[in-house]
Order: sequence, then structure tokens, then C-alpha cells
Amino acid sequence: MKITVLDVNTLTIGDLDFSCIDRLGDTEYYDVIPHSDLADVLKDTDAVLINKAEMTREVIEQLPKLKYIGLFATGYNNVDLEAASKQGISVVNVPGYSTDAVAQHVFSFILMKASNMPLYNEAVHRGDWVYSESFSFFPYPINELAGKTLGIVGYGNIGRKVAEIGHAFGMKIMISTRSPKADCPYIQTDIETVFREADYLSLNCPLNDKSSGLVNSKTLHMMKPSAFLVNTSRGGVVVSSDLADALNNGIIAGAGIDVLPVEPMPANDPLLKAANCIITPHIGWAAAEARKRCVEMVADNIESWQNGNAVNVVNSHLL
Repeated sequence: MKITVLDVNTLTIGDLDFSCIDRLGDTEYYDVIPHSDLADVLKDTDAVLINKAEMTREVIEQLPKLKYIGLFATGYNNVDLEAASKQGISVVNVPGYSTDAVAQHVFSFILMKASNMPLYNEAVHRGDWVYSESFSFFPYPINELAGKTLGIVGYGNIGRKVAEIGHAFGMKIMISTRSPKADCPYIQTDIETVFREADYLSLNCPLNDKSSGLVNSKTLHMMKPSAFLVNTSRGGVVVSSDLADALNNGIIAGAGIDVLPVEPMPANDPLLKAANCIITPHIGWAAAEARKRCVEMVADNIESWQNGNAVNVVNSHLL
């Protein structure tokens, strides 16, 4: 069985071991390659493993030997499921591998906002504390999370973990999800209420027709002027220009953004110069432990499929 692994440089800085995949077939590895070259690179492969490569209908229809598309990711919006299913190709993801890492990243943003630690670090290194008359120097606001409302859009693995951490801080948790969850111990309500009442709003939903552009001028104007928005889901959930306008005009107090509609970030993205916007380069998932877990789960997925016991097949209903 020939296995082609793409997007290797999006997964590792030389710190991952891929031997768990090597043992499953004849493997070839590539870094990010141009979309126009995908069909040629994959023409003789039985299984392809990808992170962000676009497996479009045009590419898939040129690959009659391909039977398996495995993702180093939970999201699979970069694969045309209908085209894959039509050719009998299983599309398999890795749910849950980055839950702890992404939830941790959500609270990195929230704590930076609540404690203003980056500003305090800069002030101390600038010498402001050295010349302070008081033992304690606090020109920037510091707020407790206890008692604040944490709104969470999406209640999958990551949303649940974010809720647990927020609850541990003593926050009031409000959940908006497509379908009510019987086992959810927190307040479940409609999306408009979450936008209006959240002091911190965390987006942890998949990108689909309903969530695309969810955060826009209208929904941002529902939010408190003191509210802080966190997006670690998918860039397309937020209309970047609308968020930039809201930040620059004080409609909301700030945002922590780890994902953008176009990645890498374009030089002209309006959020790059927006006020009170903390941006990280899509690293919420990238903790060393999470990336190692991801590779191991990808290997387990392939082995299960080879043995006729396929798991995590996202297009099973179409095959």
C-alpha cells in the first residue's frame, strides 16, 4: 500500500516521529506543494494524509487509485466529501487530539485580557516600576474572572473543556449549541443571548453554512462594550473587516484571534492594525503533546481501516 504524506512542514519542526505511519505501507513525504501539482504527486497513491491541502473535486476525479484521505486535523472542510464518496474514498479525521491545547490557548487570550500581563511586562522592562514611588504599580486594569460570564458557541470536545476551565475560575457559563445537550450542566440558551450577556465570548464551533460569518457587524453590536471575543475555531466564522471596525470604534473591548479566513495572514488583513487585537498564527492546536497525539491517531485510523474496522470516517453516510 502506498501512503503519501503531505503538508509535513505544517506538522513538525523536526520534533515528531512518523515511524508509526511508516510501518503501515510504502510512504512518501512532502511539504506543502502547489495545488496544481496535487494530482500528479498523488496519481499512484492508495492513501493520502493531509493537513490543509485542498482535496477538491477536480483533484479527486484525477485519482482513480485513491481509496483513503486521512486528515491531521479535526476539521475537514478542505475535502470535497461528495466527490470522495462518489469514488468510494473514505475521509477520516482525528477528533479530540487538540482539545486540551486549544482550550489552554483560549484561556491564554482570556488571561492576557483580564490581567493585562503583556502591558505590565513591557512596563517593567521599560523601567516604569524601577522609578515608581509605590511598591505596587498598576496603571492598567486588572479584573478577576470569577463572576464574569463566559459565553461559548459550540459544545463539542473543545467547548466542553473551555466550559470546565471557566467553571473552575468561578465564571458563569452560557452555552449556545445547535442542539441542546442533556448532559450539559451549564446554562443553554440562544445565540443572541450569549452575544448580549458574555463578558468573554469563545467561538468553538465548526465552520459550516450556519456558522460562516456568524460574527459580523450585527452580532458584534449586540455585545457589551467591555466584552472580549476569542476565536480559535475557524477564521470564516468571523467577518474580519466587521471585527476590525468594532475594535477600532470601541463596540467591543478586544479580541484574541488564532485563525483567519486566509492563512497565512495577508499583509492587508484589517485585523493586523485593529485596536486591542491579539493575534497568534494558528497555533492553538500546536502543543508538542497534541501534535504527537495527532500523528499517532492518524496512524491508528489507517491501521483500523486496513483491518476492516474503520473509525472516524466523516463521510460514512455517503459511501
